[in-house]
Amino acid sequence: MVRWLLRRLGAGLVLVWLVATVTFALVSAAPGDITQRLNDPRIPPAARQRWRRDFGLDRPWPVRYAVWLRDAAMGDLGYSWLNHRKVLTVLGEAVPNTLALAGLGLLLEIGGGVALAIVQLRRPHGKGDRLITLASLSAYALPPFLVALALLYLFSFRLPLFPPSHMFSPAGELQHGLPRLLDLAHHLILPVIAIGITGMGAVARYLRGSLLDERSQHYVLAARARGASERRALLAHALPNALLPLITMVGMSLPFLVSGSLVIEVVFSWPGMGQVMYNAALGRDVPLLLGGTVLATVAVVAGNLIADIAYAIADPRVRL
Repeated sequence: MVRWLLRRLGAGLVLVWLVATVTFALVSAAPGDITQRLNDPRIPPAARQRWRRDFGLDRPWPVRYAVWLRDAAMGDLGYSWLNHRKVLTVLGEAVPNTLALAGLGLLLEIGGGVALAIVQLRRPHGKGDRLITLASLSAYALPPFLVALALLYLFSFRLPLFPPSHMFSPAGELQHGLPRLLDLAHHLILPVIAIGITGMGAVARYLRGSLLDERSQHYVLAARARGASERRALLAHALPNALLPLITMVGMSLPFLVSGSLVIEVVFSWPGMGQVMYNAALGRDVPLLLGGTVLATVAVVAGNLIADIAYAIADPRVRL
């Protein structure tokens, strides 16, 4: 187990390095740099050159890459050119907001998918089952940003029930305690639905098939023969075993969950990593863009590793 864990950690570190290297090469190969933001013709060329020298842009990109990689290995992701602060400080303020949004989206994805699968199993192959299957497949096929735009149009503009953007309203920013928490929850509803609704369909479809297989197993039939109702046999006996493959599925969905939440943050102007990296890409803030990419990659690798460990704990056969 320890050797397997060390191998996975090593592979994860190599993946993080590869993603960071490719991102650095792509950003360096793109035309222009942050000095193009100096559009004021009154700024002399000498000042522009001094700015390039201060940011290290006058050096060849292999040298800049070597310096960045050395500092990153020591835990220093650099200085944000746009925010005039440490990259770790900027990301440290944005990460909790992203975690809250993605975590609630994951809960909606799993909880809603399990509930839909159980409803479908009440009458397999019936009209309700087919209708939920069609809706699940349709939701899974839609990109998250399109779902977000549709929710904004329906529930923020046509029916102004929920706020279209930001984390708090101007009044909520000045409040404390329960009123502030309620204002935050009001702003969370649409982004969380936009993140969770697409994955919910996949979970429901996958779990429905697993439950259909488990219902015909001998231990479920034996529970029914002992007098257990169909509902109890489904929830107490079939569901726990059917949930085991779902752990792996959730781990595989983490990259899509992270990327989807970053896009959703831009649509809803949510002050998380997605919004930070979007502004960094527009402003050519290379240190912040690289730091956000590395952090997102580490989160995906760690999520997959946690899912593998959880599956090994839940099913001892995997350890063999």
